[in-house]
Amino acid sequence: MDEHVSDNASIIVFSGDLDKILAAFVIATGAASMGMEVTMYFTFWGLSAIRKPDGKSKGKGLMDRLFGMMIPKGPAKLKLSQMHMCGMGTSMMRSVMRKKNVPSIEDMIKDASDLGIRIVACSMAMDVMGLKREELLDEVDEVTGVASFIAEAEKAHITLFV
Repeated sequence: MDEHVSDNASIIVFSGDLDKILAAFVIATGAASMGMEVTMYFTFWGLSAIRKPDGKSKGKGLMDRLFGMMIPKGPAKLKLSQMHMCGMGTSMMRSVMRKKNVPSIEDMIKDASDLGIRIVACSMAMDVMGLKREELLDEVDEVTGVASFIAEAEKAHITLFV
């Protein structure tokens, strides 16, 4: 292994689709369980997964309020990328997950935080989409720019884009 590459994993979470968010958290928690240090960097639509369901911020302009209405508010509002079927597919997926004792996305986020996975939000994407820090889940460790994330990711053994 290269001397400056560590036993870390960096996961860029770009998608806001339930199935892709689930995959990102399964991979992240699996890597953390194997002793790896993991950072998940949420940007653009991926920010939907780490929004508070009731997160509102005062003093927003029209465009920021419109973005806030258009993107899902929190993990419970995420939809499947395929076979959503007006909500039926997503409901079926969540039901099957419960029956098979697969943790919900909300539980996966808590588990990730408990395992020490760093959950980071992209400051530029937040600015573009009109999101403020107080609108994000408490499990979010940091809001940072892409340069900080790239500096960390270049030392990672594994980098994934979901």
